[in-house]
Amino acid sequence: MEVVSFWALAASFVATALVGVAAVPLLVHLRLGQTVRTDGPASHLAKTGTPTMGGLIFVPIIVIVTLILAGTSPYIWLTLAMMVGFGLLGLADDFLKVALRRPLGLRARYKLVVQVALAVLLGWGASSLLGLGTAVTIPFTRVSVDLGAFYIPFIIVLVLGSTNGVNLTDGVDGLAAGMMLATASAYGLVAWAAGVASMGIFAFALAGGCLGFLVHNYHPARVWMGDTGSLALGGALAALAVLTRTELWLVVIGGLYAAEALSVIIQVAYFRLTRKRFFRMAPLHHHFEVSGWSETKVTTVFWLVNLVLAAAGLWGLMRR
Repeated sequence: MEVVSFWALAASFVATALVGVAAVPLLVHLRLGQTVRTDGPASHLAKTGTPTMGGLIFVPIIVIVTLILAGTSPYIWLTLAMMVGFGLLGLADDFLKVALRRPLGLRARYKLVVQVALAVLLGWGASSLLGLGTAVTIPFTRVSVDLGAFYIPFIIVLVLGSTNGVNLTDGVDGLAAGMMLATASAYGLVAWAAGVASMGIFAFALAGGCLGFLVHNYHPARVWMGDTGSLALGGALAALAVLTRTELWLVVIGGLYAAEALSVIIQVAYFRLTRKRFFRMAPLHHHFEVSGWSETKVTTVFWLVNLVLAAAGLWGLMRR
């Protein structure tokens, strides 16, 4: 399995890097450039026009590599349904915002309906179709809690947190892809330990796709993944956590995604209560940018913190 996982990572990396060479100029030619929000860091305004929808480069490659090397199984079909389903949702949102010049994209309620539907599919598929049950383990303990009828609502919250967390992280060149490289690799090792070989292969294919995308996305980025990529990655991450029975461990292994989402929640709530900002700017990575950190410093520090969290999660799981 270890050899197959290596080939999954290598194949996704090489294919994504090579396809990007042709795809990036095509996206530019199609004028699929992103309009940078004026309420973000002023330094980002120069990025206006950078092509987006970069998820179209790596998502299909990850799917193909996974199907070739991992084969087909209920685990794989359910995982790919999550990644592709969220990727299509992001693609529709990107298309409306960029191609049709509708700044708000899909209406929030429509996006929420699709997100909840996909989350229900994952929760039902894991608990009933695959027979994994409804118990979750509390990190760094041997305590398991059977959620019973509350399992599906719990999965909805987890999926919404994962997808929106990754989406919010995609705000600095190379940040989301680099963080997912470490997080997905960690989950590949978790899948090995859990004896779910196909999920391990998928996780390393995911890591390889992100590494290949970094060739084109690292600062200064020539392409952004857009919602097409970030939502797909978030859906894939949620599937990895649920299908390896490490749902709550996602808060550790993917702790920075949770921190990014939480920073926005805190900012909004604090502003409504006090009419003041808790952070200089949210999500969290923008707070450090506005505080004077360079974009590359933010990326590097966040990558390192994410790597430490992933390692801590692995250490805790292996001890268990």
